[in-house]
Formats: sequence, structure tokens, C-alpha cells
Amino acid sequence: MYRVVELDVPATMTDDRAKVRAFQEWVDVSNRSEVAVHGLAELAWKAEEQLPLQHDPEAPSRLFVVRDETADSEDGGIVVAAGAYDSKTAEGTPNCWISIGVDPEHRRRGIGTLLADHIEGIARAEGRTQWKTYAVSRQVGPAAGPGYVVAPTGFGAVPADEPGVRFLTGRGWRFGQVNRISRLALPADHSVVQTLHERASTAAGPDYRVHSWTGRTPTEWQAGIALLETRMSTDAPEGDMEEPEDVWTVERLQEHEEHLEDSPRTLLTVAVEHVPSTTLVGFTQLSVPDDRDQPVFQWDTLVLREHRGHRLGWLLKVVGIETIERDHPGHPSIVTFNAEENRPMLDVNEAVGFVGVGSEGIWERKV
Repeated sequence: MYRVVELDVPATMTDDRAKVRAFQEWVDVSNRSEVAVHGLAELAWKAEEQLPLQHDPEAPSRLFVVRDETADSEDGGIVVAAGAYDSKTAEGTPNCWISIGVDPEHRRRGIGTLLADHIEGIARAEGRTQWKTYAVSRQVGPAAGPGYVVAPTGFGAVPADEPGVRFLTGRGWRFGQVNRISRLALPADHSVVQTLHERASTAAGPDYRVHSWTGRTPTEWQAGIALLETRMSTDAPEGDMEEPEDVWTVERLQEHEEHLEDSPRTLLTVAVEHVPSTTLVGFTQLSVPDDRDQPVFQWDTLVLREHRGHRLGWLLKVVGIETIERDHPGHPSIVTFNAEENRPMLDVNEAVGFVGVGSEGIWERKV
């Protein structure tokens, strides 16, 4: 017998033992379900790293597991699937994010359908009309033709025979976009990075200045980072899956960064200032694990539309790489996700040595 259970997410990893154990099981199954598709064990996150991300008051996460109650366990059955329901608390927000992962050894038993029915039911009950999900794929690099589901953007595709693709298509979800997963092996080629840094600095000229910091954003730049985070929801490529503006305030930024300090990771921010206006016009953030055997993840990267064309994206990328290698040496790689249609950013990645290692499809369902 299978049963869907909502987790009481622990506040910290030293919280009640039963809560922590249940959360660890959720992380383990989530990791196994994705690695079974793309084969990239390097992308798995630890529970200690995941937990702070679940406590954003502006975007709370509800976590679920499916337990097989026929199997012996002190918690009432082993965990065979994991899911999440994420939404924004802002009044009138129509969208939400749903994720489903089934343990590879327990697939084709209706477990994913059971969990999806449960979480989609919550979305309906809350009046969410735009659902999105991210489904990892084994596909490496662009593809097209028979046997593939092509993104409506015209860039990227995923194999039609993948279980996740069949599952989502069968439930009425629409394929919208492909993100390329790229990896830069470290140490990078110093001569290449240095040459690109010099070219980007020349193209940017004296009107732009780079700043970087770790941890919390300095007070003088908080309003600028909040604006850039807001513009991530309007300026980043979305295909035809438009989302409402996600407004960040200084207060939200401060609270978000406070939660991140509970993680065994360091947040490195590199930002570009437009000197004449003394405002930030671009940034990139890298999540650096304390464990040097793990890869660095490059998170949000954006240059405001009105300041593009000065190679600021190139400048952000190379300064980020140089800072990681100088201040956080020993990590095996930097991993990043980019929309397949975002050719300017892919050009930067490829120039410094990133190679595609996988992809994820972004799917949407409107109700």
C-alpha cells in the first residue's frame, strides 16, 4: 500500500530526529531519481545544503513523500517517491512549481501518478493557474527530428521516449524550453581566462567597474541586487512561458541571505557597476560548497537589457572563475544551467571551456 505524506520540514539539521530523518529520505530519493536519468552524480546535493532553501518566507516549499507501507520501517514504510510544491506568497500570484521524483527501483507502479494527483490537487485548490516543472534529461547538446520533442523556442529538444517526457505529456503538460547543463573542469585554462578578461575589460571600458563579495550583500549594494533579482523574472529567457514579475525588496534579500548562512556553502557574488549612475547593472552568483570534492554551482546571472552589448556577461563569468580559483581552490568543476536559446551566454561559457553534460526540460500546464 502506498501513502502520500507531507513532511514537517525541520528548521535545522539538529531539529527533531524524526523530522531530520524524513527530510534526509526526501533528499536521497530526489537525488536518486534525477541521477538515474542524467547520470551526473556530481549534481546531487546534500540535505544540509538543501534545507535552507526550503525556508524562504516569500516562496515556501511544501515537501511530500510516498511511503510503501508494506515494507518494514520505524517511520511506517520506506520512502519510494519525493515531491515538492513551491509557490509565491504575494497576493494574486497565479503560478507555482511542482516536482516529482520516483526511486528508480519503484517505477511503473503508479507511484508517480499518485503523488502528482495529490500535489496538482493542492495547486487547483489554491487557485494556481500556471504550473511549471523542471524535468532532467539524458540529452546532451541540441537535437531535433524523429524521436525528439522539440522546444517551441526552436532551440533544444528532449528524447520522446524518456519516462518523464511520456509522463508529463500524458498528463497534459506542455513542453516549453530546454536548459543546457554545462560543466567547466577546474582548474580552467589560465591563459584563456586571462585573455577573455582583458578583452571584456576593454569592451566594457571605464564606465563599468566590477565588485565582488562573499556572504551577505554589503548595504550599499542591497537595493541594486534586489533590483537585479527582480529583473531575473522579466529579463531572463522564458520562451513563451511568461511569468508575473517576482519583486524582490531589500528586506526580502536580507532574509534570503540570512537563511543561506545556515548552509555549508558560501555565496559568492560578482556584480558590475555602471560608474556614471553608480548603479549595479549585472551580476552572477556562485554557490561554493565547503566540501572541496563537490562542484561549484553558478546560479543567477543577468545583465540588464539596457546595458547589454558591452561584454559585461563575459566579464562577470571570467571574474567569477578567477575568484573561485583564487579564494576557493580545489573544487573539481563549476556547473551552470542556461536556456538553449540564450546564445550570448552559451558563447561565453563555450569560450572559457564549459561543455554540455546534460539538459533539463521546462514544462508548463495552464488550468
